[in-house]
Amino acid sequence: MKIVNIDAHTTNPGDLSWDGMKRLGDYTYYDRTSPSQIIERAKGANALIVNKSIITKEILDALSPELEYIGLQSTGYNVVDCEYAKELGITVTNIPSYSTNAVAQLVFAFILQVTNEVTLHSDAVKNGEWCTCPDFCFWKKPLTELAGKTIGIIGFGSIGQRVARLSEAFDMRVLVYTPRPKDKGGLKSVEFTDIDTLLSESDIITCHCPLTDETRGLINKDTIAKMKKTAVFINTSRGSVVDEKALADALNNGDISAAGLDVLETEPAKKDNPLLTAKNCYITPHIAWAAKETRERLLKILEQNLEAYINGTPQNVVNK
Repeated sequence: MKIVNIDAHTTNPGDLSWDGMKRLGDYTYYDRTSPSQIIERAKGANALIVNKSIITKEILDALSPELEYIGLQSTGYNVVDCEYAKELGITVTNIPSYSTNAVAQLVFAFILQVTNEVTLHSDAVKNGEWCTCPDFCFWKKPLTELAGKTIGIIGFGSIGQRVARLSEAFDMRVLVYTPRPKDKGGLKSVEFTDIDTLLSESDIITCHCPLTDETRGLINKDTIAKMKKTAVFINTSRGSVVDEKALADALNNGDISAAGLDVLETEPAKKDNPLLTAKNCYITPHIAWAAKETRERLLKILEQNLEAYINGTPQNVVNK
């Protein structure tokens, strides 16, 4: 089997091994591939491995009939025209639930950064402010204890549930909005509610929903207006869930207190993105999934998906 990976670098920039993929066939990988290079590089491949490259109907036509399998190095699969791939008999698989722990960890990194102001106080100490302080301690901004605070979780898949579990460990009240009923999974503090109640009562709001027609622009001027002025907003789901100008305006006007974002609508970020200069806005470059242990897990599932397909027992198929 001829296997071509056109998006290899982010999954494995050199600290992991491709030996598992090489075991499954004639494996070629490219760190990055521009849209104009996809057909040339992937021509003749039986299995195409992608991450963020857009695989359109035109590309699928150009790679047929040799192409029979597309393996995504991600949970999301909107970069592939899955329905048309199905028409052509091309199986498309994804990597579900590989980053649950890592994403939930970053959510709390944002939360603790805001509530404990770690960077602000560390910088103050390094600038000599503690050395000249007449007291044994000082704080430059009010600090916040999480116990008793309310966290609102939008979406209750594996990541949302893990965030809820961590929140429970901090003795927080947990509100959850999900359009489909879910089991609480033994979480005693979880309360399912409507979106308006979640927005108005939560001290922290965190998004863990997929990008759909219903969730695109879910966080906008109107929904932000329902939040507390002291609210902290976090998004580690998809950038397009947020109206970025509305969020930037809210931060700059003091309508909410802070935001932590790991995703933006356009990535890499555009220089004129208003969130880059918004007040109290912490942005990381889509790294929630990028811990080495997380990428090792992703790579293992990627290999297992392809091997299962080769063996005639495909798993994690997204276009059945």
